[in-house]
Amino acid sequence: MSNRIITIAGGNLFAVAAKYLGDATQWIRIAQQNRLNDPILQGVNMLIIPPIDASAGGGVGS
Repeated sequence: MSNRIITIAGGNLFAVAAKYLGDATQWIRIAQQNRLNDPILQGVNMLIIPPIDASAGGGVGS
């Protein structure tokens, strides 16, 4: 599966990861893909959502 692009108004990357990746701890993958440092979103954002990867997780960037 390839990347998907979504538009979201406010919120946080934990909820986005839970909804689109099935695991809130994978928020860091979305942050890295979109060059974000803060999981809390302000305003309207277009985000690239990486493919689901059940082996990824942990919430800590490498």
